[in-house]
Formats: sequence, C-alpha cells, structure tokens
Amino acid sequence: MPANILVIEDEPAIQALIATNLRRAGHVVIAALDAEIALAKINEALPDLILLDWMLPGMSGLDLARRLRADTRTRGVPIIMLTAKGEERDKVMGLETGADDYITKPFSPRELLARIQAVLRRGRPQATEDTVEAGGLRLDPASHRITANGTPVTLGPTEFRLLHFLMTHPERVHSRDQLLDQVWGDHVFVEERTVDVHIRRLRAALEASSLDRLVQTVRGSGYRFSAEGG
Repeated sequence: MPANILVIEDEPAIQALIATNLRRAGHVVIAALDAEIALAKINEALPDLILLDWMLPGMSGLDLARRLRADTRTRGVPIIMLTAKGEERDKVMGLETGADDYITKPFSPRELLARIQAVLRRGRPQATEDTVEAGGLRLDPASHRITANGTPVTLGPTEFRLLHFLMTHPERVHSRDQLLDQVWGDHVFVEERTVDVHIRRLRAALEASSLDRLVQTVRGSGYRFSAEGG
C-alpha cells in the first residue's frame, strides 16, 4: 500500500533519484533539502516514514532525529538514516538516536525499497499490501477485496481503511483521536463522532456474516478488533 515518505536529502541529484524510485513503487514523496524545511513539512502533516540524510546543512540528521524522537507527536514515525558513514560506531550512533534502520551510500534502489517495506511492515502494518486474515475475515489491500467467511463484503474507502487498521492492530484499544490520526490522517480536522458513524457502517456491512461482533466498543475508551469476538 502506498506510503507518504518524507525524503530529507541536501544533494538534489540524490534526492531526485530516490524520489523517482519511490514514486515508481507507488509511494507519495515529500522532499526537503534541510531540517528547517523538513520540520515545516512535518508540521503540515505527519509522513508514514522519513528517509533522513545524516549530513545536512544547519541542523544535522542526527540532531533532527533526536528532536523528532523527543516530540510526542513525531515519536512514532519510522526513520531510516541515509549516510556515507559506514563504520560500525557510526551505525550504532545513528540507531541510538532512534533511527529504525540505517543504509550506507551508495545503495541500490531495490535495497532501499526493501528496507522501507520492512520498516513499514514492523511499524505500520496497515501501510503494506500484505493480506490480513482473522476471525473469518480476509482483507486484501492490493485488490481492495474483503470476504467474511468466504462471502464478499462491500465497504466504502474509509470503512476499508478503518477495518484494515483495526485488523493490523488486533486486541488493542484505540481512542477516537487515535483512529482519526491513523485512518483519516494527521491534521485532518473532523469531529470525533465521525468515527462512530463509520464504525456503525462497518458493522452494518459485516452484520450478515455475524462478524460485526469482531469490532468491539470499549466503553469510555474507544474501539478494538478481536478475532475472538467476545
């Protein structure tokens, strides 16, 4: 599934090469040449993943990574460091700042895309195209198809994203605010009760198969997907 990827790289030629390969793979690219521009982009909307060059003008990539990890809003955004520094102590330093992975230049586009998919799969399974199955439901992001006990189910795009997120984060309670950020997107201003409306639509679509019970209300907290359906 396409991801919004912020590429922070001060060499235009390298930035353009990375952006071209990411777009070919279906991702949406946001580009920044330095930390100041990157922070402005992040303030507008959170990306799904950040590719961060170590050596930047002004604030370094390491310092920017530390700043992002210290901020509650950006703490969970995956970061892959890009650098020409290949020694072990440099890799350790990069990872200790909070980076999720580390790629040494030069790297192949295939390696970069594989690393991105691996990090997204770990941190944001809903951002991949892996088929998800649980409790009689099968959701295929690539074909945008859902079956309930083998019977096709029709969902609108928002209900599809909502179910995908819940199924890839089972047994966890998510508040309305969390669901708005994860499903609708950061900095999208809609009423919390909008979540309730789409949960009702989702359950209505699953009611015929009796699998609406998998989408549970946790009173006073939010919603949870449980394959047990209890």
